[in-house]
This record gives sequence, C-alpha cells and structure tokens, in this order.
Amino acid sequence: MASESTGSGQIAMAWRGPLDGILVVDLSRAVAGPQASQMLGDLGARIIKIESPDGDDSRRWGPPFLEGESTYFLSVNRNKESVVIDLKSDEGREVLAALLERADVVIENFRTGTLARLGFPDDRIREINPRAVVLSVTGFGHDGPEAGRPGYDQIAQGEAGLMSVTGSGPDDPQRVGVPIADVLAGMNGAFGIVAALFDREKTGVGRIIRTSLLASVVGAHVFQGTAQTVAGVTGTARGNHHPSLAPYGLFHCKDTHMQIAVGTEGHWRALCRVLDLAHDERFDTNRGRVENRDALIPVIEAALADWVIDDVLVALTEAGVPAGRVRSIDEVYAWDQTRSQGLVVPVEHSTLGSIEIPGPPLRWFEGTVEVTPTAHTAPPTLGEHTERVLRWVAEG
Repeated sequence: MASESTGSGQIAMAWRGPLDGILVVDLSRAVAGPQASQMLGDLGARIIKIESPDGDDSRRWGPPFLEGESTYFLSVNRNKESVVIDLKSDEGREVLAALLERADVVIENFRTGTLARLGFPDDRIREINPRAVVLSVTGFGHDGPEAGRPGYDQIAQGEAGLMSVTGSGPDDPQRVGVPIADVLAGMNGAFGIVAALFDREKTGVGRIIRTSLLASVVGAHVFQGTAQTVAGVTGTARGNHHPSLAPYGLFHCKDTHMQIAVGTEGHWRALCRVLDLAHDERFDTNRGRVENRDALIPVIEAALADWVIDDVLVALTEAGVPAGRVRSIDEVYAWDQTRSQGLVVPVEHSTLGSIEIPGPPLRWFEGTVEVTPTAHTAPPTLGEHTERVLRWVAEG
C-alpha cells in the first residue's frame, strides 16, 4: 500500500481526493460520527481521531474479534490517525485547543453539554477557530423536551418509528440488521460538512451543523412519512412485500427464494409473459394488485414453482423485470460484481497484516478515466499515531 510518514506527521496516500488539505479533528466514537469522518477520509481529508485512554467504545464491541481487534471498529475507521488524549486533564485540553486552531472540521457526538463541560462550548470553539465547521450528532436532538437522552441505534430505530414498519407484521417489530440510524446520521453529517465547507469559500466563516439519529430516521421515512402527514394512514410492518406496489417482494421458486420488483405496468406485462400468467382484471393496475395482494401472491408463487432461480432470473432480466437473489453476506463479498465496484479494498493493518475491508461507495472519474483511489490506510490501533501527531503539534 502506498503510504508513508511525512514531516507534518500526516500519513501520505497515493491518491489526493477533492478534500485533500482539509483537516478533520474527530472527537466522536461508536458509529454515527466515525461514519461521517470516514466518508470525509475517503474523499482525501486528513482525519485525526481523538480517543480517550480507554479508546473508542466500539473497540470492545464483539465478537467477532481478530487478534484482539474488533471487526466492528474496523468497519467505520479506515483512513484515520488515532491519537490518545485525556480530555479531562489540563494537558489534554491544551493539545485539543492546539488541534482546533488547525482544524477545518470538528466532529463530536457526545451527549448534549458534554463538550461544554470539558471546556469547549460552541462559543469557545468559534473563538479558537471561526473558520472551523463543527458537526455535532446526538441521539434525539440538541434541544426540545428530550434533548438530554442518550441515543443508541437500537433505541432510535424504535423511537423514530422504523421498527414499527419493519417485520413480518404489525405485532412483530424488527430492527434493521445494520445500525441504520447511525449510518444515516453519519451520512447526513458528512453531507452537511461538505456543504458548509463550500459555503465557507464564500463567507470565510465556518458553521455549526447539528443532526441526530432521530432526525436521520424520520428524514428517511419517505412514503411512510407522507402517508401519515398527508393521508392520515399509519404504516405498519408488512413483511417482505411493499405496501404501495405489487408484486414487489419476496417469492419462492423451485430451489430457493427470490425477489421481484414490479414498479411499472410495463414490468407487470413482461412478468405476465415470462410466467405465462392468465389475464385477471383484478390485477390490471397497480392499485388493483395492491388491493388484491392476498390473491395475487399465490398466483405468482404457483407460476414460479417449476422455475429454478438461475433460469427465471435470466428470463426476467431479458424481459426487463427487476429481480434478484437474496444473497448472504459472504456471497456478497465473494461476488465479482461487488469487487468490480471497488467495494472491497486491501489494507495493511499494523497488527493484523494484510486484510480486506469494505470499501467506499463512490467512484470518481476525470472525463471517462477513473481516478478512484486504490490505496487506503487501515483502521488504526489505539494511539498508533499519538507520538507523531503530538510532535507535529508541539512544532507549531
């Protein structure tokens, strides 16, 4: 991997992205904040991850662990430098102040008021560095009647309504199988940071950006939200079939289960041709198919009963009907399509050696030539870069 130490204490990478030259001081831990900073690091920003002497909470989340390293931590901390600072000490706060002077971006996801109690309220950060863009992520928001509540993804999924529309039915609320509230908050935060950096080019002043797990899940309600606010219809869990489209969900063929997503009347007509479905006027429109879903699903299941998945996917794809497998996680990472998109990247970890980790979801082109980075740095061990960064800070 093309990386080396530089005189500035920074890790040198072969690729310089659109955020090259941006310094991010990342005080966050767990998932939401680290997701945001990881996205910025993927775009070329330098990420200095500040950790307490005990380290990021997610370093202890597991199993699985590999040689003592949490694979959970590895998932959201590539392209970062780890610096251990005790923010409860005078020396630690002095180091942080020096880093804030140099920072373009500051990220924190403490509970509301924690950073202020450590001596760094918003107005002091603005005083230290008025150009700094500050992202603050909380569980339920920075104000309002429940601002002080601690927020973890599981709690947010329930409180923000996501679990009520996920599961086999109304009495079976289920969490999404990844920390989606955290991930969405991180994505929203990174989006806000990039917009604020663009705005700073015009104003010369940074902004404070606030988001929360609650806001990020509610912001992702999409049709479930407008069904409620506009039509007064409260969504419920409906298993693996879409509440507003049909057929759109999980079905079974001869050898396994599969998914079909009919989003247009053209898709429906093509599906009928491939599966040789008899005409039924109840199914002529999407509204009719949704209202008669309980009758429609058995018809399609019966038509699929003699098809093996390889054959039916070829036939549906040729006909232009969206369809697919339900892959396990190991199948996804072995899939040549996944790897062709740069979604698996090799890195050299200081204790684990050569490993592969999930890669960034964006690809970059100059004209028709791809310039997506091929070199990434592995998630750091605790305090791996402390000495080098502190020396850089001391040199002024």
